Amino acid sequence: MLHLYWNGPPPLYPEELLVGSNCPPTAPPGPHQTCPASVEQTKQQAENGQKTPSVRRCPRQLETGNISEDVPTPWGPEQTELVPTQMQMPPGNMLLPSQSLQELLARDTVQVEVSPEKKGLFLKHVEYEVSSQRFRSSVYRRYNDFVVFQEVLLHRFPYRMVPALPPKRVLGADREFIEARRRALKRFINLVARHPRFSEDVVLKLFLSFSGPDVQNKLKESAQGIGDEFLHCKVATHAKDFLPADIQAQFAASRELVRSVYNSFYKLRDRAERIATRAIDNAADLLMFGKELSALGSDTTPLPPWAALSSNTWGSLKQALRGLSVEFALLADKAALQGRQEESDVVEKLNLFLDLLQSYKDLCERHEKGVLHRHQRALHRHSLTKRQALGAAQSREPEAVEQLESRIVEQENAIQTLELRSHFALYCLRQETQLVHVYLPLTSHILGAFVSSQSQGHHEMSKVWNDLKPKLHCLFAGPSSVPTRPRSPPEDSLLPR
Repeated sequence: MLHLYWNGPPPLYPEELLVGSNCPPTAPPGPHQTCPASVEQTKQQAENGQKTPSVRRCPRQLETGNISEDVPTPWGPEQTELVPTQMQMPPGNMLLPSQSLQELLARDTVQVEVSPEKKGLFLKHVEYEVSSQRFRSSVYRRYNDFVVFQEVLLHRFPYRMVPALPPKRVLGADREFIEARRRALKRFINLVARHPRFSEDVVLKLFLSFSGPDVQNKLKESAQGIGDEFLHCKVATHAKDFLPADIQAQFAASRELVRSVYNSFYKLRDRAERIATRAIDNAADLLMFGKELSALGSDTTPLPPWAALSSNTWGSLKQALRGLSVEFALLADKAALQGRQEESDVVEKLNLFLDLLQSYKDLCERHEKGVLHRHQRALHRHSLTKRQALGAAQSREPEAVEQLESRIVEQENAIQTLELRSHFALYCLRQETQLVHVYLPLTSHILGAFVSSQSQGHHEMSKVWNDLKPKLHCLFAGPSSVPTRPRSPPEDSLLPR
């Protein structure tokens, strides 16, 4: 049996080694089609009485042909015309970051707010108003719409960082759960809208701007027959040429670094969350403190005859207590504002960065359990088939040998495609690693927001406390009912005993 092998680094289409190289790059043959060159060769062999050789197909044919179950196929019952212009690689070295953090953040800002009214006749569900600055659009989406959108992204971009969604909840959702989900959905859609690949794909524009009914079917229809990024990327079949020799070692080192950074930022987020919570709790305590002072100043119980204070002194004291409640309410507002600001500018940004790091960790896990695992399984089956062919050859069974040799060729084709996918997955993984590094300066933004919030909050509260001091003088009256300034602890310690 004749075998045509593909040696050396894989170009886009190795025409000198592949039978069927005349097929156009952007219009690969269908599952039951053959390239013109291979058809002509088959006719000549039939005329000469030769057996039809087993041929290797180009990687695009392997993706569209029904050759191996290990090779992912396009989503949907039918294959439609491919649109390669949607995912073409921009010029330049994409292994190096071409955009700064400010440029990524400027791509779009998406707001997610809870719709004031719950929809549904019997089973009420929450809708979210999703507003995009880039598309100047405002649409309403349910949580399940986000789920379908994420599934389409995972299908279209299996080798990219697709952020996770907040978990579902079987029982009824309270206000706190809905608010936490809203924040998580906002982080998800902003990470997607600012991703260099996702932001240029038609599915994102569809999700952010389509205002018609049944957006879920629209999203699924947009993915039918198109396939994933590997089928349309110009460098997919020679991604290995862009990878360093020690790519596996670099991958392991990057994964360990991200794991360590994630653990540290997880602890920072927890501490920042506790600080913001304490500020809000402090605001509640200050407000209650002022209310108790007001209640004490409003007490109408008359003084008993043996009271040491006069009625006028007690009345002045109560009036002063009522006035202090205003300052304590102002202190409570300042503390609550500081807590909310730290939740928004510090905790949420830390959560955003953690979501990005978690999506990178998920991508690494998909890489190991996806392409690499399928590649190992294909190699194992290939080894078994070869052993079966050897046994059939020794037992002199020509028909069985020919069938097994045909299976071997098909398996080798599938293994070849999986190797190309593995290299392309590493190529994408390195790009995503660079994207994580582009986001690292977000740390300085977070620390700057934290320092600014603390400094401004303490300054404003200190001003209120200082304004409160003169109003305390009337609370301390001497024997002759003349107000005296309270002594500080150091002054009291100097008095003779």
